Amino acid sequence: MRQHSYPLEEVAVADDFATRVAGIGALAEPARRALYAFVVAADGPVSREQAADGVGVAVHTAKFHLDRLVGEGLLEVEYRRLSGRRGPGAGRPAKLYRRSAREVAVSLPERRYDLVGTILAAGVDRALAGEDVADAVRAEARQRGVAAGSTGAGGDPGADLGADLGAVSAVLAGAGFEPRRRDDALELANCPFDALAREHTALVCGLNAAFVDGVIAGVGSSGLRACLEPEDGLCCVRVRPVDPPA
Repeated sequence: MRQHSYPLEEVAVADDFATRVAGIGALAEPARRALYAFVVAADGPVSREQAADGVGVAVHTAKFHLDRLVGEGLLEVEYRRLSGRRGPGAGRPAKLYRRSAREVAVSLPERRYDLVGTILAAGVDRALAGEDVADAVRAEARQRGVAAGSTGAGGDPGADLGADLGAVSAVLAGAGFEPRRRDDALELANCPFDALAREHTALVCGLNAAFVDGVIAGVGSSGLRACLEPEDGLCCVRVRPVDPPA
């Protein structure tokens, strides 16, 4: 079995993933979890007093936990006068809590079935318009990769091979691929679409390669390529130089 050392920059958790983990972690506290469940089950937005009474905690305790849930993106706030009165003497609007529209999901290893589902659905739409299914899926995957690369790249891609690898690695880390630098290449330690890849290997591996190729194009690199190199325990794609050194 190969043994690797992993520099901190190679295993840094993507900000989006860290945010989702923090949001789920906020529900580990029993009172906070009960308050969240109460708000979700209510017919409409609830005040902190209603929430406190509903789960049997003090109002100041409810306020603390509810505001923490707002900070983690699990609840949203609106302000409204509960009496319905307006104008002078109507009092200050109450702070009300409701479930956030944001979806939060965490899996370890990270899976991105939302992303692959979007790619496959868009690919099917293209196929219904007359394209070959496999070609349509790969084209859609590459397009999504280009978009991810063009908006998520950091560093100075195009300056040299190291900068290109760093930019591509940053984008793929955010998509859950767990890239690891190996000399002048990147191996991808995780397939974000693992369950689908096991059952539909050719389709999903082609999709993976097209997505990574799109990321490379999106960050502005002309010196790297996506290579299909299946290996147990790794994603089927590696990122290598276009002209590898002799």
